[in-house]
Amino acid sequence: MPIRYDADLARFEAACTVEDALPLAEWLEATVAPRVDLSACTDLHTALLQLLLAARPAMTAGPEDAFLARYVGSALRLQ
Repeated sequence: MPIRYDADLARFEAACTVEDALPLAEWLEATVAPRVDLSACTDLHTALLQLLLAARPAMTAGPEDAFLARYVGSALRLQ
């Protein structure tokens, strides 16, 4: 599973696809103070990005992938 959920932390790993959108949305809604770790994410579907932009969870680690760090990481840090 590309996203692992540990209490209030979601760890994105490898390629995260649209199939991960519903579980992520449910987790974001059910978690009081959600945090995300994108360090191991190599590909992020835009549906997941939209959920993250809407929910604005705290980011514990940004993506290490250069493209994701530049565009996704910077967009999620803007608040």
